[in-house]
Amino acid sequence: MPSLRELEARVATASSAVVAFSGGVDSSLVAAAAARVLGSRALAVTAVSPALASGELDGARAVADAVGIAHRAISTDELSRVGYRANGPDRCYHCKSELYDRLAAIASSEGYAIVFSGANLDDLGDVRPGLRAAAEHDVRHPLVEASFRKEDIRRVARELAVPSAEKPAMPCLASRVPFGTAVEPSMLAQIDRAERALRALGYRELRVRHLGRRAQVELGEAELAAAGSEEAVARIVAAVGGAGYDAVTLDERPLRSGSFAGRRPLTVLTTTPSL
Repeated sequence: MPSLRELEARVATASSAVVAFSGGVDSSLVAAAAARVLGSRALAVTAVSPALASGELDGARAVADAVGIAHRAISTDELSRVGYRANGPDRCYHCKSELYDRLAAIASSEGYAIVFSGANLDDLGDVRPGLRAAAEHDVRHPLVEASFRKEDIRRVARELAVPSAEKPAMPCLASRVPFGTAVEPSMLAQIDRAERALRALGYRELRVRHLGRRAQVELGEAELAAAGSEEAVARIVAAVGGAGYDAVTLDERPLRSGSFAGRRPLTVLTTTPSL
């Protein structure tokens, strides 16, 4: 079973490091290990752009403060990259290329030896164009090197009382847009408004998929069960419809992160908000 000691040993092979830091549990554990091993020679950097959901930067700052690592927010401009806006299956490659360009520049100009990511063994089993961008920038993945899977990450994060230990995955807002539909700042803002409205209702594990004028809502298994009443569904539809969608559909199947691209047509519980 992978241990914190093994992770720290991998981190310790670097004299200093910049951590690509979203505030999610994976990068949070890398940041925590870097803080423990490297101290002031570690810097966590969070990329801010229209694709970052509301509240994520504040959450990242809170985690960085809790684990004791220096933190910086930077602006990235992936939307200026044609490949990113085109939103093909390689969109994440263009996003991560923008990120790692910026992090590599910080590392070079400020004397950090390496850039760390929060990728883990489970990521290697998926199609992850971002890993290609990481390889091109010589980014290291300490969690992969220490043989950590997601369950190991959460276990060790709990041991260290990392605030994001139970945080649901929160990929960038562009992941809610079907491949082939060009990504625009206005649609990212609309998705963000809709998801913020659902979080205001108390939901945490969720996605609002952007399908033109229609929104497809997916909820985690426990939250979907709690949303089974007509009243709860009506509140969901009204909340998401208030973000500017003409119709809202709620999938009966639980959310499974990363499944959107190949997901079959949904079973609809309800549609068309009453506004």
